[in-house]
This record gives sequence, structure tokens and C-alpha cells, in this order.
Amino acid sequence: MKITPIKSESDYSAALERLEVIFDSKSSTEEGDELEILSILIDRYESRHHFIDMPDPIEAIKFRMEQMGMKQKDLAQVVGYKSRVSEILNKKRKLNLEMIRRLSAALRIPTDVLIQEY
Repeated sequence: MKITPIKSESDYSAALERLEVIFDSKSSTEEGDELEILSILIDRYESRHHFIDMPDPIEAIKFRMEQMGMKQKDLAQVVGYKSRVSEILNKKRKLNLEMIRRLSAALRIPTDVLIQEY
């Protein structure tokens, strides 16, 4: 087992390829230890070089509604009137603090996502 720091995209690609090979290794084995260390290195490299932006608040709401099989009338029970839901989903009405709290609790969307500008 020869593990080196991941310093470039080619190192990263090689690490991912090796991870695929040893992915099902049992812990407390040489390959299991390699898997654990390699996973940490890959995670560290990704957190520094592969940023993922937070989703648009309204798109996050729509996505969660779809995942949960919700319709606009279901969301109206969370934020108020059906017309208000329509305005929010069409970005004609901004979310207020109380809506953000309710949406976060009901749809399990982090408040960090919902408070963003859109």
C-alpha cells in the first residue's frame, strides 16, 4: 500500500480508480485501511477543489415537493393561501422569515438554502 497526497486532477482520478477497486474491502485488513485513508484524502481534495453551490431556494422547494409527491395545495397548508404559493413558486413573492421557518420544517430544507437571494 503506497498512499500519497492528492495534489492534482490526475492524482484525484487515480485515487478514485483505486477506490473503486478496493471499495468492498473489509475493515481491519490492509486494503480496508487503505480504503479508509484514501476516502479521507479524496474527501479533503474534493472539499478544496470541487465546490458545489447551494441550489436556488425556489428550485429546492419544487424539487422537495416533487420528491414528497406534494402539490401546490399541499404547500398552501404550510405557507398560507394557494395564490401565495403560486406567487412564491413563480418568484413573484419573496419568502419571509416565518415562511422560511415553516418550509424548512415541513420540507426538511436547510434554512441556509431558503434564505439565499433569488
